[in-house]
Amino acid sequence: MSWHKRLLLLGVAGTVAMAASACAGGQVRGADRSPQPSSTGETAATQTQPATVTANDDTFVYAPNLDVVTDWDPATSYSNENIAMSNIYEGLTRYNSATRKPEPRLATEWTSAAEGKEWTFKLRQGVKFHTGAALDAEAAKKAIERTIKENSGAAYIWGAVDTIEAPDASTLKFTLKYATPLDVVAASGYAAYIYDTEAVDQVKDGKADAGTGPYTIDSWQKGKETELTLKAYEDYWGGWKPEQYKKVAFRVTPEITTAWQLLKQGEVNFVQRLNPQLFEQASDTEGVQVSRTPSFQNLLVLFNTAGGATKDVRVRQALQLAIDYDGLLAALKGAGVKASGLVPEGLVGHTANLEAEQDLAKAQELLASAGYGGDNEELKLTLTYAQGDEDQKLLVTLLTSALQKLNVTLQAKPMAWNAQWDQGKAKGQDIFVMYWYPDYPDAYSWFFNVFRSNDKPELNLSYLKNAGIDAAIDELPKLTATDLFAAETSYDELQKKILQEQAAVAVPYVQTYQRALSADVQGYVDNPAYPNVVFFHDLKRAS
Repeated sequence: MSWHKRLLLLGVAGTVAMAASACAGGQVRGADRSPQPSSTGETAATQTQPATVTANDDTFVYAPNLDVVTDWDPATSYSNENIAMSNIYEGLTRYNSATRKPEPRLATEWTSAAEGKEWTFKLRQGVKFHTGAALDAEAAKKAIERTIKENSGAAYIWGAVDTIEAPDASTLKFTLKYATPLDVVAASGYAAYIYDTEAVDQVKDGKADAGTGPYTIDSWQKGKETELTLKAYEDYWGGWKPEQYKKVAFRVTPEITTAWQLLKQGEVNFVQRLNPQLFEQASDTEGVQVSRTPSFQNLLVLFNTAGGATKDVRVRQALQLAIDYDGLLAALKGAGVKASGLVPEGLVGHTANLEAEQDLAKAQELLASAGYGGDNEELKLTLTYAQGDEDQKLLVTLLTSALQKLNVTLQAKPMAWNAQWDQGKAKGQDIFVMYWYPDYPDAYSWFFNVFRSNDKPELNLSYLKNAGIDAAIDELPKLTATDLFAAETSYDELQKKILQEQAAVAVPYVQTYQRALSADVQGYVDNPAYPNVVFFHDLKRAS
């Protein structure tokens, strides 16, 4: 499975890019820009698009810090390419983080019955795929069925689906094995795309696509600074106005200071994250506007529950108490807010009054009861975190200092994500630091992916195994669809078990997205349900 999208990316706050892209090939850019072979054997050098594209009245330039595309298949894509593919492909619905409800996209309306086990979607008329084929219910059915069959990336989101029917050209009917909020599932940023299955085998080299979105692929040059350009799909069902951007370019800029300079010079329009110092500067810079938005992305500090000293719950509890939560937030200067439990505010399952506090005296007591700390033999623990991520580095620095006072030495190692993840799957560390955000706007993602038992570790990198917790996790989709009060109660109980009783994880903060844009860009709304995605069709140039 292509699980690497989790850590890529999103919260790079330092001066270098985070090398956390991962198993399917995303690398830190800049060291090697030699042409890379495509899946057909052609090199990017044979394509004719200019090496660097600059912002202008017609072209919007986004400056990501990592490779833009690792997988072009809309069924299996599970990485940074969501920032591009969310503009090429569409789902039945799109989640509005302000109203906390899904809104129409390729479906114009929907109903549920049988206590959330039957869902009927009415499809928008007059929609064409970029291949020229018309979208109808049978085509949508085939797309979702293929995604389920591929069973990769985030395909698990369709796990409740038993059958899909297309009783007529505009009607899509789902029968579920158990109740699920399918209108929210259908708004997922991964694995919910509707695409032309007849052409999907031809999209993997990045020369074409099979979506319905406002933009289609213009040029993909793997390894180049301007890696990807998109152009307007003229027959887009949403139409076009003169003030909209007809072209989009992704200009990969690993150094955040370089991206900032390019923005000030007017060469790029959007920088996805600035460190606190640059964000403050951007706030007072003519020609630049800033955006600060709460997110659904938090930092997880996962403790090895299966082996080593951290197998003892008292050691894990001591580690939770050793983290300087307030000091970390102060240093982030607004780039994060204190976490309360595992679920960020704004999602069903968020629980108040679960904020953690540093308490070194209590931590020392717990370590002593476990035979560590104080005058006992020095305890050495290993920790891995994302190379190049200054936020995670700051956490590690503060934790190392605090643990030294407790006669605990933290051997911390920054790593590229693929190496960190391989080591994690082999249970090769005591503490694993990573970001998490949901695949679709629902808290279930944290519990199913990170804390449900799995004999072969994937992303459950605390290695927690608890049958009672597993059973409660399995009930969450049904409860969310049929009984929100019961769902909230279950989420509350699960978080207390995982955080307090099992002490499998610490959650230092929830990230606040800090963006910078050209001042003449209008209509930008940061939607944390789609991390780092800019919906370019919603934007317009100031007249």
